[in-house]
Amino acid sequence: MPTAVILLAAGSSSRLGQPKQLLAYEGKTLLRRAAETAVAAAAGVPVVVVTGALHEELLPELAGLSVLVVRCNSWAQGMGASLKTGLAALESLCNNWATVVVTLCDQPHVTAKVIEQLVTTYLHTSQPIVAAEYGGVRGVPVLFGAEVVPLLRQISDAAGAAQLLKQHPQLVATVPFAAGAVDVDTPEQYVALLGDKTSSQSGNT
Repeated sequence: MPTAVILLAAGSSSRLGQPKQLLAYEGKTLLRRAAETAVAAAAGVPVVVVTGALHEELLPELAGLSVLVVRCNSWAQGMGASLKTGLAALESLCNNWATVVVTLCDQPHVTAKVIEQLVTTYLHTSQPIVAAEYGGVRGVPVLFGAEVVPLLRQISDAAGAAQLLKQHPQLVATVPFAAGAVDVDTPEQYVALLGDKTSSQSGNT
């Protein structure tokens, strides 16, 4: 199942006070980690990385990876604007994909296996949307079959993919992914992420 990936990395990290894309975790920046995961999951199908508030500053983190980087000039309007920019870039690049996964750079526990589980669930359930589920909510990473891509084009700039999950719950299958609840929006969350890693390493020694 050829699965393209759109990695959204356009935000300004206003709550964090520094670019979350460039935060270090396990020896890599969050952006590099997410991009490598996307490339591994796509397995030769295109990966589009959408920048916005930062562009030139992020390019070194994507060096050597098989990704198309596109800047969303209207990134400040919301995640939907970035998503539609990424989708337009993907569609102009090629149509050799049956599903597209939307993922973010601030969920450090997303792996290629998680994305593969989304694809497997899509194949087994025939549901056109497959979302990760954590903390009682459905969210990213989320897979969209080609049959619902027209709905993606219609989302509002401010709302993003979550809008579709709420508007069309009957179309959504889910994959349990408790670690998806871990993201990095504030300094406290970043400290907690590093603390959890330290604790897990200590527990293994």
